[in-house]
Amino acid sequence: MKKVYPTAAAALDGLLFDGMLIAAGGFGLCGIPELLIAAIREAGTKNITVASNNAGVDDFGLGLLLQTRQIKKMISSYVGENAEFMRQYLSGELELEFNPQGTLAERMRAGGAGIPGFYTATGVGTVIAEGKEHKEFDGKTYILERGIVADLAIVKGWKADTSGNVVFRKTARNFNVPAATCGKTCVVEVEEIVPVGSLDPDKIHLPGIYVHRLIQGEHEKRIENRTVQAA
Repeated sequence: MKKVYPTAAAALDGLLFDGMLIAAGGFGLCGIPELLIAAIREAGTKNITVASNNAGVDDFGLGLLLQTRQIKKMISSYVGENAEFMRQYLSGELELEFNPQGTLAERMRAGGAGIPGFYTATGVGTVIAEGKEHKEFDGKTYILERGIVADLAIVKGWKADTSGNVVFRKTARNFNVPAATCGKTCVVEVEEIVPVGSLDPDKIHLPGIYVHRLIQGEHEKRIENRTVQAA
């Protein structure tokens, strides 16, 4: 099966629809699938729910989809650094489901592994636990969290072969792997595509069985907050 597509728009063709759930990789501004996000913006898909650790910033990442009001709801852990997100949330224009980072990562991993739900003590006694099933194990209270199965996963890697086996570079690995596995369809953008057999099998982070479509493109490498010593 052909997995390599010429552009982000081509790779997303036939996959987008209004009201869909998208799992997006990235942590802060590291490992964000920027080309695929730009293509979703260009496609004009609306009322999207996005499961992602972050919401980007005002002019980059998922912040671009917030600017165009294409996101209806965020399932996130960290939503700082984004004034437009704050404005939409405080005005009631944007729904928000807060998740502790470990819980969000496990919800994605569980969904990809076919696990419908799991119990965790994280969030017990806080707003996170409201409306969720509580259960005691060995005298300790836990809440039930549901696994996430997304209509589409969008991911950014470093290298991939033409079969879709992906390698991530350093911290860009972050949420990209669990996000990729929980999507019914997974589209990955990478900096370089190499022939099958070029990658060390022991260094592959995401097996090609999870990857349906693949693109190569130029990427911007941003630093969220740069701190330097005064001269």
